[in-house]
Amino acid sequence: MPKKNSAPLAIGIDMGGTSVKLGVCRGEELLFQADPIPTQDFSGAEDLLKAMTKAIKALKNASPGIKAVGVGVPGFTDVNTGMVYHLTNVPGWNNVSLNKIMTKATGIPTFAENDANCMAYAEFKHGAGMGSTNMIGVTLGTGVGGGLVLDGKLFRGSACGAGEIGQMSIDYQGLEGAYGNTGSLEVYVGNREVAQRGLQLYKKARVKKTLEDCSPAKLSAAAVAGEGPALQVWDEFTTQLACSLANCCWLLNPDRIVIGGGISRAGDLLFGPLEKKLHAQLHETFKASLKIVPAKFGNEAGIIGSAAVALERV
Repeated sequence: MPKKNSAPLAIGIDMGGTSVKLGVCRGEELLFQADPIPTQDFSGAEDLLKAMTKAIKALKNASPGIKAVGVGVPGFTDVNTGMVYHLTNVPGWNNVSLNKIMTKATGIPTFAENDANCMAYAEFKHGAGMGSTNMIGVTLGTGVGGGLVLDGKLFRGSACGAGEIGQMSIDYQGLEGAYGNTGSLEVYVGNREVAQRGLQLYKKARVKKTLEDCSPAKLSAAAVAGEGPALQVWDEFTTQLACSLANCCWLLNPDRIVIGGGISRAGDLLFGPLEKKLHAQLHETFKASLKIVPAKFGNEAGIIGSAAVALERV
């Protein structure tokens, strides 16, 4: 008989601009999920917290033995105090003491964590980063998120803001980023930016396209079909991403880079050229120990990772 998994249970919560997703995890197993809570149905933190509390209590009743609750949040958070300073695309979340409020309301120790850190930790603990010691996790989507695992531990930095790869500059004279940081990676390789670049190149080639026709998924299909503008988009994309990751490698010397998010589904269009361009910028000793791999987990990474972080902290 297979050995029964006796790992402790935890609830993982992934907060996004569209919905809050909750599930009960045992290690990498997502045993079951609650119905998603539409984020935009709530005008502020108080009512959304009440809805989350109700869902947590229901999961607790269905799964006795829950040891902790982890909440992955898309914004700046002090993980030591549980203070959520601001959430991107979630209205009314400013200076919310999430750990304290949720622990008191549910009776379960609750821990807030940056959502990109949760993704990185899910992959390090249970996914494509297993076996690594120094890992960089990257999420490619609307923006670019990142998380760092150094010497086997999640690294957050002095103000719990480390790992923001999307805000690193690849051109000191480039486009202005959200924080006055010129040339930040995110203003070149986010979903919207990729689509806009595709639209520009098709227009230059005198091919009529809409912005919807230039989504990353459709540009992937077009590139596979050999369309020149789409191939140029992916060539530029991998060059820009390789530049940023090369900087990370020279600074941190990782043994694994795990890439997730919607754009990572581009597969060979992304990973083959990216590895070649990245290796061209590194010393042999760096390349020998470095693997660049797609993430194992998809939309469940936030739930699995937040649960794993919470269990570590409890």
